[in-house]
Amino acid sequence: MTTRVLIALGGNAMTSPEGRATPEDQIAAVARAAEPIADIAATGAEVVLTHGNGPQVGNLLVKNELAASVVPPVPLDWCGAQTQGTIGLMLLNAVQRSLAARGVARPVAALVTRTRVDPSDPHFDKPSKPIGRYLPEAEARVMIEHGQVWEDRGAKGWRRVVASPEPVEILDAPAVSALLGTGFVVVAAGGGGIPVVREENGTVRGVEAVIDKDLSAALLARAIDAGVLVIATDVAGVALNFGTDRARTLGAVSVSELREYAAQGHFASGSMGPKVDAACRFVEAGGRIAVITSLDDIAEAAAGRAGTVVTAEKER
Repeated sequence: MTTRVLIALGGNAMTSPEGRATPEDQIAAVARAAEPIADIAATGAEVVLTHGNGPQVGNLLVKNELAASVVPPVPLDWCGAQTQGTIGLMLLNAVQRSLAARGVARPVAALVTRTRVDPSDPHFDKPSKPIGRYLPEAEARVMIEHGQVWEDRGAKGWRRVVASPEPVEILDAPAVSALLGTGFVVVAAGGGGIPVVREENGTVRGVEAVIDKDLSAALLARAIDAGVLVIATDVAGVALNFGTDRARTLGAVSVSELREYAAQGHFASGSMGPKVDAACRFVEAGGRIAVITSLDDIAEAAAGRAGTVVTAEKER
């Protein structure tokens, strides 16, 4: 039986080790990420890739701000679509090169992907997800005049905040499944997907929001019946007491155990917390295993041999 794997690449897969996001740095980083991805695809597995887009959207927001008095800023759903296209192109080229180097003839496709959210999601009532850079008040006011929400963050300046609603449905999941069925490696749902809401007449429209990419990855993985979810990050696995001399990286762990550790406050909401939640959701919804590990170990992780491996019941 063919294994269907969804690999969620973190932001570190798109930047230099120092966090730079120049075009050259991004191309080099994606080329590195493509190597273990090609290793997995070369086994015959059906592979879907998702990715972060924080630095890339951040760059677009700076361009919006600098040009706001000349041209209107583009909305966040447009920013998401633009970064999906750009990063999708980089991944498409890099993965095809890596597959060709292995003598594997597999086509690769990048799909602009929409994620439906609920317009009544409480996060829309009080936007709280900070994005972009800090600005002096005078510059922030220009953006506020364009309808954006900014908050005074004290000495650092003003920063934009947006809603971060729960992903409800990956609208283009059927297209992902169709491409997989014809042999494609597919890049989809980048940045959590382009946030949209459904109108009463059945059509959809984009909204100003940011969707957690790991939660969307888990949702897409179940929508396409993937058996394995690999969440790639910058550490070897999920650690208890992270940052202390009592830190301990988890290996095999059950969903119930991981949920209990989360309830004890081991995982920060702005870093490992969403990854742990996504891994648990995937397994709770019927996925076979979810693995959180480093980018370099994703090929081994897809086989359950590296990282923190989350299962319905801890394997003995």
